[in-house]
Amino acid sequence: MIAGMFAAIMAALWRRSFFTKAALPLLLPAQKVAALSGALAALCYVLLAGFGIPAQRTLYMLLTVALALWSGRIASVSHVLCVALAVVLLVDPWALLWPGFWLSFCAVGVILYTSVGRSQNVAVEGKSRIVRFLGVLKMAGATQYAVTIGLLPLTTLLFGRVSLIGPLANALAIPLVGLVVTPLTLFASVLPAPLSTWLWRGAHALIEQLAVFLNWLSALPFAVWQAALPQPWTFALALLATLWLLAPRGWPLRWLAPIGWLPLLLDNGSRPGAGEMWVTALDVGQGMAVLIETADHRLLYDSGPAYSPASDAGSRVIVPYLRARGITGLDALVVSHNHDDHSGGALSIMNSVKVNTVYSSLPLEHPIVKAAADHRRCHGGQDWQWGGMKFDMLYPDLDHYSVREAAQAASRRHNPNADSCTLKITHRKHVVLLPGDLETAQERKIITSHAGQLKANVLLAPHHGSGTSSTAAFLAEVDPQIAMFQVGYRNRFRHPQRQVLERYQALGIETLRNDQDGAIMLKFGENIVADTYREQHRRYWYGR
Repeated sequence: MIAGMFAAIMAALWRRSFFTKAALPLLLPAQKVAALSGALAALCYVLLAGFGIPAQRTLYMLLTVALALWSGRIASVSHVLCVALAVVLLVDPWALLWPGFWLSFCAVGVILYTSVGRSQNVAVEGKSRIVRFLGVLKMAGATQYAVTIGLLPLTTLLFGRVSLIGPLANALAIPLVGLVVTPLTLFASVLPAPLSTWLWRGAHALIEQLAVFLNWLSALPFAVWQAALPQPWTFALALLATLWLLAPRGWPLRWLAPIGWLPLLLDNGSRPGAGEMWVTALDVGQGMAVLIETADHRLLYDSGPAYSPASDAGSRVIVPYLRARGITGLDALVVSHNHDDHSGGALSIMNSVKVNTVYSSLPLEHPIVKAAADHRRCHGGQDWQWGGMKFDMLYPDLDHYSVREAAQAASRRHNPNADSCTLKITHRKHVVLLPGDLETAQERKIITSHAGQLKANVLLAPHHGSGTSSTAAFLAEVDPQIAMFQVGYRNRFRHPQRQVLERYQALGIETLRNDQDGAIMLKFGENIVADTYREQHRRYWYGR
């Protein structure tokens, strides 16, 4: 729009020889001056806008058209798009990793696919202004329809969701911002103070009301449709169905094309098979979050850290992962103790997915306890079964809470690590032990109270492998085959401690670490199969 405006102004001035009495069009054609002016204006605007991928794409397309006009060559729209694509990738090859790259170029590709070579009959001589205006609205509606339908498979692949109110929001926001707000702000930047003040206020008022309307739209219960991330074959089938549906009139059986979307729309995501259990140690940085799944049930042990007042592992990692897997609810959430690296994401999770029961050692006045629909204090002797899985809470004992409350009443210092809910999960012949942040004293208590009952195939390393945990006696009692360390890359606590890691290795225990391996998934069937994110998704920048 900015390029077109400057091009039109310069072309009009150049044709009228505004700056000089000489016949400027005889020296240089007005079309070339307009193309150069529009390209330079676009470059300045893109620099001001931050040089994002969509802005780059538009700029390079404009520059290609300007170059073609100056060199006297005819530029095909498909060639223009391909040149812009090539330049973007030459400037920044890693742009391929950004969703904006794919959405921007694919949106333009859809518009070209549904418009180039097809009849456009809007501004025909003899038609009234009303008829022409209605024709423009029809074209705009058709373009919005094509982009919405054309990007449906891609948005599902990238985000696992589709905005149902997006077309309506775009129909208002795009023309309002593009044709009214942006010109007002640009003029306000160069006009004198009294007039510019009114322009700024007008633009701000429009944006303010637009934000109110968009917030109202986004709050509607049907605003977003959630879906599991598609498998390659369902995505490919949906993509072919989309091209078929948007094909020109006369293409045979276009009405059957939406059937190709059904596998993508009805995909419930991956699930453990009957008799299987999956355990996933999510990569949440310096914190804990372990998802336990069977064919019918899901439990999350701890909710990861809070990164800042506005960001936590629940909203940034766990909820997106659950949605990508098609998981809309949790049967149970265990918050082991009152430390931010374990409880930081709980409220975000509870606000985003349904959580039936919360087990925790948190104080009863804690916000997580108050927000839970069903809260139960974890304590030794607590147990339940889901199908072929048995859950046993080993620690803390009920009297531990009385001791803690007495210490708090006497203003004595209390270490929340001592409250860690310790959960033992038995699945057929396999056992998983999740001890939270237990330290030496608590490990000693568990060994005494549950002697001979702690043996497990998989151990979540207590307290992230700190020097105050994973004692030799505890490891000998548990005798695990695999140990998972949930630690952040170069964390300030230097977990796991070197001497602790050497202790595990000396006992022949396989160690898996989030900071080196990414998310860790263990699949329990007849045997235990260990997969890691970095092994499944190899990239050259991992350095191993």
